[in-house]
Amino acid sequence: MSFFSSLGQRVLNFVTAWGDVTILTGTVLKRCITRRGYFGRTITQMISLGIKSLPITLLTSTFVGMSFSVQIVKEFLRFGAGEMIGGIVGLAMWRELAPMMTAVVVAGRVGAAISAEIGTMKVTEQIEALEAMSQDPIDFLVIPRVLACTLMMPLLVGMADIVGFLGGFIVAISSNRVNPYAYFDAAQKMLYPLDIYGGLFKAIFFGLAISLISCYVGLNAKAGAKGVGEVTTKAVVFSLIAIFILNYFLSVAIY
Repeated sequence: MSFFSSLGQRVLNFVTAWGDVTILTGTVLKRCITRRGYFGRTITQMISLGIKSLPITLLTSTFVGMSFSVQIVKEFLRFGAGEMIGGIVGLAMWRELAPMMTAVVVAGRVGAAISAEIGTMKVTEQIEALEAMSQDPIDFLVIPRVLACTLMMPLLVGMADIVGFLGGFIVAISSNRVNPYAYFDAAQKMLYPLDIYGGLFKAIFFGLAISLISCYVGLNAKAGAKGVGEVTTKAVVFSLIAIFILNYFLSVAIY
């Protein structure tokens, strides 16, 4: 019975946590619409969470595009379909690879940073100090980070799309059997606006999920350095799970 009791408690805790995240989401969205005064703190967070994530995002996306191109160039050339390589790389990058890999990178960097920062404030009673000064932690800490992450994710994904596609281009033409003009022509013919907008639309939901989950686990950190370490791990793991689940349902809905 102890096994089933433990399993039931874990399931209950999981459902309760996701319910709390849903409530936090509703609260954040409602206050973003009905209240003002987040501009200054949001810009600061956009620089910290978004602009500083750009180098690692571009580096990752470049090599993802190059790796994908390596995998398909030889096979497509073997079947005489070299003129389709640019379109296939473009579709893969804009639809799936760039949004997913950017979200994973942001979850590892930004999600960990948000949860660690808020978790440290929680265990050192700084959040209680904010409340004593009549400052709502959600308004002061959560909403600027959620807005910053949600707004910056599409920009990061857009940049990742471009450099990933160009990374695939470099690998393709290095084979000396792919015409550079054919590469871009195939992308122009095979890519539709929905393919581009769909990936950017995914990015909005990825950014929202990463920031909300990271803020939630940070606000529920337990005392001590161990507690901060635990919430940092939870933020990354739960964010990755949410990204993969959201990606499937969004892909089905969009494409």
